[in-house]
Amino acid sequence: MRAQRRKDTAAEMEVRQVLHRRGLRYRVGLPVPGMARRSIDIAFTRARVAVFVDGCYWHRCPLHHVPAKHNSAWWAEKLESNVRRDRDTSEHLVNLGWVVRRFWEHQDPEFVAEEISATVRRVLDERRETTT
Repeated sequence: MRAQRRKDTAAEMEVRQVLHRRGLRYRVGLPVPGMARRSIDIAFTRARVAVFVDGCYWHRCPLHHVPAKHNSAWWAEKLESNVRRDRDTSEHLVNLGWVVRRFWEHQDPEFVAEEISATVRRVLDERRETTT
């Protein structure tokens, strides 16, 4: 498992490239406030939008996840703990006032970037309206 990339996965890099081409600037690997050893894949700090690009296997994608054939009970618990951790992290960030968006690695990077762009614009527009 050490050989598995935790950050800068191919799917994450593709999304980041599209976002950058669109002129959006972001932070990568921003630590989750108050949660040790957890980080946000792509963070828009001013808008407080946290984006996660989850791998289909490691996060149990409903479309592509295939259960392990060997040592299946251990793997089932391991992957379920990943899903619980994802849920806890999302809830924690929402409680801190962040907007959390999660995407699967199989989703089209252009689509994902458009969804992220729209979310960031919406959040910034809403914040501008409340301050005026």
